[in-house]
Formats: sequence, structure tokens, C-alpha cells
Amino acid sequence: MKRWLIFLFITGLAAACSHPVERLPVYGKTTIVGEDTLHSVVRPFSFINQDSIEITNHSFESRIYVTDFIFLSCPSICPIMTQQLKRVYEMYRTDPNVFFLSHTIDPENDTIPRLKAYTEDLGIDSDKWFFVTGDKDSIFSIANDSYFATAFADSTAPGGFIHSGAFLLIDTHRQIRGAYDGTDPVEAERLMDDIQILLAEEFPQQYK
Repeated sequence: MKRWLIFLFITGLAAACSHPVERLPVYGKTTIVGEDTLHSVVRPFSFINQDSIEITNHSFESRIYVTDFIFLSCPSICPIMTQQLKRVYEMYRTDPNVFFLSHTIDPENDTIPRLKAYTEDLGIDSDKWFFVTGDKDSIFSIANDSYFATAFADSTAPGGFIHSGAFLLIDTHRQIRGAYDGTDPVEAERLMDDIQILLAEEFPQQYK
């Protein structure tokens, strides 16, 4: 009888001390197939970074990453976005499971040497934060179709482009798990917190 009571006590204590793992929502389009809910994923891509290295979806295999869309001559929100994202980068600079991906939406002017000089001035690790360029239509397409972000040329807009000011958090399954206003310091803090939540979900043995 005593053994049974001890067992019940230990079981109850374990249940009281255990908490369900916090999970972030999944954004994007969903499809119902039978009893399964399928979420949209970032489609395969291929761009070139500031070191002339091809960056693809395989570059982030088994990793999470934060992505955005900017251009270097942007007269409005881009510099603010980059400084806010650098805050997030600094917090996770040494974490091997977190990476960063910034797309230029002005590949004609944002050449690889210019991207390289910009990232050197920014003081970032080019193996950790990729600034990529490529075919303009491909960049616009992946922004709109995969990340559900706005990016297109508009001669009437400041700098000649209209684009989203969002940071997007992508999990190891290429699903969008968070969207944040890249110009808002409070939103950058929320992103930092959500990265930690996602790390605990994706790598439970490493982040207990």
C-alpha cells in the first residue's frame, strides 16, 4: 500500500512539474488532406551571396533562419530594418542553429562587390548572415509566393521599389513561424523571444 502511495505521489509530482512545450503558430496557406493539415513551405531557391557563394534552401537544412527584403539605396525603412535585425543577429551570433538571409530587391545596383562592402561595414559574419542577389523576377516571386511578403518595382515609390518591412522566422521544415515589423524595436525583442521558443521546439535536447 505504501509503495502504491509513493508511486502515485511521484507520478503526480512529475505531472505537476511538466509543462507542454510552447509552440509558435504556422503562417501561410494550409491545405486539408483527409485528417492532415498541410502547411505551405518556402519553395526551393538559388541566389548568390556577398562572397559569390550559391545560397539555396539546402544552406539552411536542419537550421532555422530569419529573412527579409531590402535594397541598399533605400531612402526609407531599410536602414532601420537592418539595424534592428543586427540586434537579433548579435544575440544569436554564436548559435549554430540560427541564420539570417537578406534579399536585395534591386539586383541591378546591389552588385556582389557592393553587398560585400556593405556587410563588411556592418561588421557581420558572412557565414552567418547572407545578403543575396539574383534574378529580379525570382526574388520578387519568392517574396510574394513563398514568404507572402510584398516586393515589386514602382517608379513612384521612394527609391523605386515597394516592399514589405517584415522579418520572417522560418523553421527547419521551411514553414513561416513568425512575422515581425522590422522597424519596431519591440517587435525585434519579440522576434528574439520567439527564436528561443522555436529552438526549444526544434532542438529539444539542446535547449531545455
